[in-house]
Amino acid sequence: MSDVAAHAGVSHQTVSRVVNAHPNVAAATRKKVLEAIAELGYRPNSAARALVTGSSRTIGLAIANVSQYGPAQTLLGLEHAAREAGYFLTVSVLDDDSGGNLIEAVERLATQSVDAIVALSTYEGAVRALPVVNPRVPLITVQAERAGQDLAVWVDQETGAALATRHLLDLGHHTVHHVRGPANALEADARQRSWRTELESVGAAVPPVLHGDWWPPTGYLAGRELIARRRGGEEVTAVFVANDQMALGLLSAFDEGGIRVPDDISVVGFDDVPEAPYYAPPLTTVRQDFAELGRRVVQAVLARISGRPFQTEPVQPRLMVRSTTAPPPAARPVIRGSTVPRT
Repeated sequence: MSDVAAHAGVSHQTVSRVVNAHPNVAAATRKKVLEAIAELGYRPNSAARALVTGSSRTIGLAIANVSQYGPAQTLLGLEHAAREAGYFLTVSVLDDDSGGNLIEAVERLATQSVDAIVALSTYEGAVRALPVVNPRVPLITVQAERAGQDLAVWVDQETGAALATRHLLDLGHHTVHHVRGPANALEADARQRSWRTELESVGAAVPPVLHGDWWPPTGYLAGRELIARRRGGEEVTAVFVANDQMALGLLSAFDEGGIRVPDDISVVGFDDVPEAPYYAPPLTTVRQDFAELGRRVVQAVLARISGRPFQTEPVQPRLMVRSTTAPPPAARPVIRGSTVPRT
């Protein structure tokens, strides 16, 4: 740093202010220092800076299930938001989402001089384990609305499920079948709970739930089961699937079984994966804003570090209406014996 100061003709303190993004530096001086840094190839010593400032400008993240779309996108959104705020992200990937593994990851991150720790878990056992941890830095949980030692940031899963179910009911479907996510997954529980509430609010029958695991093969099996129920005389005209990947499997089963979507059965997913507009047909689904979720997490981190209050408001999802939903066959006007095509 002294070499940079001499090259730029400024004090050591001025260089330190520029490196630490201090606002009280004249634009011309900042430019001169940055040019000297570039010319000399100077790289700040983060360990030394942490000793001086008491901050490593690093956020620790404990995360599991990174192969799944939701956790992966949350990780990307958080990393981008942290970088925009001038922070680094140190990640500990869990082998599984058990409470013991999550506690171990949080405690390990706490030994690495991070300024705060973010724990991403949507499974009940792991979330319930968090209150016993005392990492001595702010601890923020992501997606788990109802638990967390310090602060939680989440997407409003129940509103998203209500949007999906209400959309199908408003189209005239008598009821809506549901393919849920794994047992003990808090997001799956919230989506199922809201689906049931919406049906009961209009006096609609609540069909037996089909169980999946977030992946297409279980969506495919659910589709085969619904085809069998339909052939057995059960009215099946609308399905809310708890995520888009299971919806992909469901659509494959329907296509294989001669079920036309949305002519015979309407389908709504959840997440709005990048491929959803290119499914056959394009999938109506609920979009989760993972970029906004990442920004909210970083805002919560910065508020906790500075001792400022932070108001937790859930990130609101959006319904993306595409081509897999339509009124049920009996509710459509018929011209010359054919269903009027959807525009």
